Amino acid sequence: MPRYGSLDNQWEHIVKRGVWAVGLCLCGWAVAAAAAAAAQVDIPAAEALAKKSGCLKCHSVTRKKEAPPYREIAAKYKGKPDAEQQLFKHLTTNPKVKVDDKEELHDNLKTRNEAEIRNVIRWILSR
Repeated sequence: MPRYGSLDNQWEHIVKRGVWAVGLCLCGWAVAAAAAAAAQVDIPAAEALAKKSGCLKCHSVTRKKEAPPYREIAAKYKGKPDAEQQLFKHLTTNPKVKVDDKEELHDNLKTRNEAEIRNVIRWILSR
């Protein structure tokens, strides 16, 4: 007599094992994708472009200067599906911002390279 009884029981066991294997593969893929997304930020390049663009005159990572710190900006956009696109628009269109109750134009990043801009955005959102 077979180990799992009838042929139907054997197929049921095979299907259950297959479902578990697929589930484990999907979990592993999700973890790998999240790690890859986090690894996509080139921190030295992002910091260099932020410095070159003058961002660090008004922003800091953790403390308020004339503008909100990047940690606060990251918290504001956390979980928003369009966060990267909103920041892209903000960093490329010279929007008006309030500084000391006066409106000023926010400077653009000193690049037109979309990959470099998105790297800075991912850096900001990862703070």
